Amino acid sequence: MKGLLLSGGKGSRLRPLTYTRAKQLIPIANKPIIFYALESLSSAGITDIGVVVGETKDEIMEALGDGSKFGVRLTYIDQKFPLGLADAVLAAEGFIGHDRFVMFLGDNFIEQRLHQFVGQYQSSSSSALLLLARVEQPERFGVVEMKEGHIVRLIEKPKHPPSNLALVGIYFFDHHIFDAAKKIKPSFRNELEITDAIQKLIDDGLPIEHETISGWWKDTGTLVDLLEANRMALEWVKPEQLGSVEGDSTLQGRVHIGKNTTVKNSTIRGPVILGEGCRLEGAFVGPFTSIGNRVTIIESEIEHSIVLDGASIEGVDPRIQDSLLGCEAKVSRGHLLPKALKFMIGDNSEVIVNS
Repeated sequence: MKGLLLSGGKGSRLRPLTYTRAKQLIPIANKPIIFYALESLSSAGITDIGVVVGETKDEIMEALGDGSKFGVRLTYIDQKFPLGLADAVLAAEGFIGHDRFVMFLGDNFIEQRLHQFVGQYQSSSSSALLLLARVEQPERFGVVEMKEGHIVRLIEKPKHPPSNLALVGIYFFDHHIFDAAKKIKPSFRNELEITDAIQKLIDDGLPIEHETISGWWKDTGTLVDLLEANRMALEWVKPEQLGSVEGDSTLQGRVHIGKNTTVKNSTIRGPVILGEGCRLEGAFVGPFTSIGNRVTIIESEIEHSIVLDGASIEGVDPRIQDSLLGCEAKVSRGHLLPKALKFMIGDNSEVIVNS
C-alpha cells in the first residue's frame, strides 16, 4: 500500500502567517505539523509516499528531503493549481497506479495510530475506508449521512448537518477513486471535492467501509485548532533540561529546555517546551506553551501560546495568552508619554486588547 500526503493549499485561514510559510510547516510542540503525518504513515508501515505540492513546493521539499530521516521514500507530485482534494488525487494517478493507498492531509493531527486501519483495509475488498470523528461544529467539515449503519450521502460544509460525524482528513482508496474523480464537476468553490468523488463511488454501488476513531483529531486550519493541537502534543513532552536554570527560577511539571537556553529568575509551569538558544529573564511561561529557537522573553508572561523562532517579548503587561507569534516578531512595551498602543500589523492580522 502506498501513501499520499497532501501539502498544497494556501492556508488562507492562517494568514498572515501563511504568507511567508507553508501551513503544513507551522510547528506544534516545536515540530512542523506535516512531520507528525509522515511519522504516522511510517509507523503504520507505509514507506512509499507521494507528496502533492503546490506553490510552497520548495520549502516543503527542503523540510522533508528524500524522506530518509522518517524511514520512508518520497516522490514529489506537482498540483499546478489548488483545485481541490479530488484534483490532488488525479495529479497522483501516475504515482499510485493500481495500488491501494492512504491519503493523509498534511495539516491534520490525529492521536490514534493508523496500523489497525491499514491492516483492515488491506484485508478487505472495499473501494474505500473512511475515518470519521464526532465533532461539535459539523458545519465546518465534510459530514456523512447514515442509514441503517451505512453511509448514504456526504455533504461538504453543510448549513444543516445531517449528523455530527465528520470526515477525518485520512482516506483509504483503491483505483476506483480515479474514475470517480474524473466524472464529477467542480463545486461552487470551483474545486473538485473529494466528498463528491466518494459520493460517486457510493452512487455506483461500490462497497464503502467506515470507522469512527477514538481519541482526538484536529484539522489545524485555524488558530484555535492550532493551539488545541499544540496542547495535545505537549501532553507527550518529556521533562529534560539541556540548558541552564539560574537565580530564583522554578520549574513545575513537565518542562523541556533546549540546548544553550538560559532561564533566569523565571517560573515555567509545564507542560512547556523551550527550543534552543532562548533567553528568559523575569518571565512566566504557563502551561501548554511552545517556545521556538532563539526566543527572548524578558519581564513578561505568556501561556497557552505558540512562539516561533527568533521572536521577542519584552516588558509586556498583562499576560499574553491564546496567541501565536510568528518568526522574528517583536512585542514590547514603550515608556514614552503619552501612553498609546503602537502597531505595525500585516494583512489579515488580529489584535485583541482586554483591559
